[in-house]
Amino acid sequence: MTADPYLSCPVMADAAEPRLDFGGTTPYEDYVHASVLHSLQKTVTKDPREMSFLVITQVMELYFTLLVFEWRHTQERLRDDDVPGALDALRRSAAHLQALRAAWLPLARMTPREFNSFRDALGEGSGFQSGAFRHMEFLLGEKSASLLVPHRSVPALHAELEEALSAPSVYDDVLALLARRGHPVPAELLSRDLTQPYRPSAEVEQVWAAIYCGEPGELSDLGEALTDVAEQFTRWRHDHLIATRRAMGAKTGTGGSAGVSWLEKRARRDVFPELWTARSYV
Repeated sequence: MTADPYLSCPVMADAAEPRLDFGGTTPYEDYVHASVLHSLQKTVTKDPREMSFLVITQVMELYFTLLVFEWRHTQERLRDDDVPGALDALRRSAAHLQALRAAWLPLARMTPREFNSFRDALGEGSGFQSGAFRHMEFLLGEKSASLLVPHRSVPALHAELEEALSAPSVYDDVLALLARRGHPVPAELLSRDLTQPYRPSAEVEQVWAAIYCGEPGELSDLGEALTDVAEQFTRWRHDHLIATRRAMGAKTGTGGSAGVSWLEKRARRDVFPELWTARSYV
C-alpha cells in the first residue's frame, strides 16, 4: 500500500507576527541602506517632472553598476573555462538590460515643453559623462581613449576606466576561449591593442558559422547568450535615441554633444559583430 504523501506533510502553524521593534535601525536598512538611497534626490526646480527624471536616471546608474558586475563575473568564468557559469551571468545581464530599457518608458513620453521646464537644472550635465556607462561600453568592446577625457578631474574613476580601456573586453575573453577550444581565431586578434575598438574579422565570422552549423552545445549557447546581450544593448541605445528625439528634437545635447546625431551614430554600431553576420552562412 502506497503512503499518502499529504498525510506525512507537516501542518503549517499560524503565521507569526513580524517583529516590529528593533534597536537603532532595522536589519533591512542595514543591508539595503535605503535611507541613503532616498536621500540622494536633490531637485533644483519645482517642476514635478524633474523628480521623475532624477530618480529614473539614478535607477539607470544602479543598473549600469550591476551590468559591469555581471560582465566582469562573466569574464572570470570564461577565463576558468566555466562556460555554464558564464552563460548564467550573461543571461542575467540580458534580463537586467530589459529592465533597464523599461526605465525609458516614462521619460520617452516627455514633450519638449515638459523637458525644457527643468532642463536648465542639468547645466552641462549629460548621460554622456556617466563613468559606469563608459565602463559598460568598454566591457562590450566599444573602446576609445578620448572618452576618458570627461573623467580626468575624478582621479579614482579615471584610473578605473583607464584600466578597463586597456583590459580585455568580454568578447576578447570569448575569442580566447574559442582559441583554447581549438577554433582558428587569428593570433593577431588575440594579441591586438586592447585600447582600440574591436573590428570585425572574416575568420571569426567563419568560426561562429562553423559552431552554429555543428551540433548544438555550450559554445552555440554562448553565442546566443552574447547575441541576447548585444540585442538588448542595441535596443537600449535605440530607446535612448527615440526618447531624446521626442523630448528635444535635434538640439545640441546638455553636455555639448551633437545630441540626436551622436546617438544615431552610436545606435548603428553592432556589439559582437560576427555573431550577426555569421548567420548568413549557416
